[in-house]
Amino acid sequence: MVAMPPTTGPFDLRHSDWRQSKGAASLSEVHRSVALPSGKWRRFAAFMGPGYMVAVGYMDPGNWATALAGGSRFGYALLVVALVSNLMAVVLQSLCARLAIATGRDLAQACRDAFPAIVAMPLWLAAELAIVATDIAEVIGTAIGLNLLFGVPLEIGVVITALDVFLILWLQKKGFRWLEAFIVTLLGVIALCFAIQIALANPDWGGVIRGFAPTVEIIRNPQMLYLAMGILGATVMPHNLYLHSAIVQTRAYGDTLPEKREALRYATIDSTVALSFALLVNASILILAAASFHASGQTTVAELGQAYQLIGPLLGSGIAPGLFAIALLACGLNSTVTATLAGQAVMEGFLHIRLPPALRRLITRGLAIVPAAAVTLIYGASGTGRLLILTQVILSLQLSFAVIPLVMFTADRGKMGALAAPRWLVALAIVIAVVILVLNLKLLHDFVVG
Repeated sequence: MVAMPPTTGPFDLRHSDWRQSKGAASLSEVHRSVALPSGKWRRFAAFMGPGYMVAVGYMDPGNWATALAGGSRFGYALLVVALVSNLMAVVLQSLCARLAIATGRDLAQACRDAFPAIVAMPLWLAAELAIVATDIAEVIGTAIGLNLLFGVPLEIGVVITALDVFLILWLQKKGFRWLEAFIVTLLGVIALCFAIQIALANPDWGGVIRGFAPTVEIIRNPQMLYLAMGILGATVMPHNLYLHSAIVQTRAYGDTLPEKREALRYATIDSTVALSFALLVNASILILAAASFHASGQTTVAELGQAYQLIGPLLGSGIAPGLFAIALLACGLNSTVTATLAGQAVMEGFLHIRLPPALRRLITRGLAIVPAAAVTLIYGASGTGRLLILTQVILSLQLSFAVIPLVMFTADRGKMGALAAPRWLVALAIVIAVVILVLNLKLLHDFVVG
């Protein structure tokens, strides 16, 4: 009997060929624009940067809302969620770098080239929804920061955030390293602000250590699970997977296997170190909320403005509110810049649309400003905390639509060649994808039953 050839479906990645050839690179104006000098340490230093731009998304204003709510309500108990989410992020971001370096495609391009339109288009819509949810959180966070520091009305602050489009264009004209330097500088401001606030809060370090220990109460308690999913959505963000796989290709590494292996090694170190820094900031937000609010009986703090008003009297320091607002504004500015770049990469990667850079960024920024402005007009400052948490839960629900294709691609040797992920890494990534999917189903079940 003659054996029949195996059938292939839209998710069958056994064949080595992509469904269509690789097109022009996303973010083409900065693609391979960062030259790599000679010398091991100088080349290593040249790879540092994309990881910190990705790390910005792991400490955005949406993360503040979930961390403040979690810390004020449950103390240090949800620190373990921040830790586990960060470990997941390290694995997934390393896969993004692997995909980009091995195939020359970012995640959006890979989805477009591997799947038929009937699959790729829903994935694009899910990615756009995730970016809009991200931008709503970041635009609102920036507007709140402007309001707290300078008294700018929220509605005007939302519109002011559109100016980041021109900031990106100006910095990129000077070179992508200038944009990275801007991001890293603001990250330093954020870290300094939180270091001072943690010192003022004087947390229970024994409670902090115990907070990193797992507990089944997080799964059993629907309210803890809701906030845990918000922290997961705020930490492992879908748009970061698309962003990282695009901007890692700003480095002008070679096309030989040894050169790609070197690029992958340096890019993985870059993202791992940067995400470790992000964990410190995320944990600091939750620790600050637990030490300041939970310890004093203020267990319902979720609004950023409310936290700003309470933190000074509780810490007994007049500089604490100012530091809080400065860090929030820096986070918001950083996050809106990187989310705009992610929106551009997603639009170009999935739809293969080529528009002038200014127009592309105005479109992606407009997709966020319009709903953010509508929300601030309707809810004002009173509902922003709940809205920020909701956007992070939406991000968590969208995460599987980015993670599952990423794991599929990087596990396939036909697509990745010699740089396919090793079996242990694939197994770990599958466990992460399953955990995310199960938690999402549990969250949906609680919503329906509740």
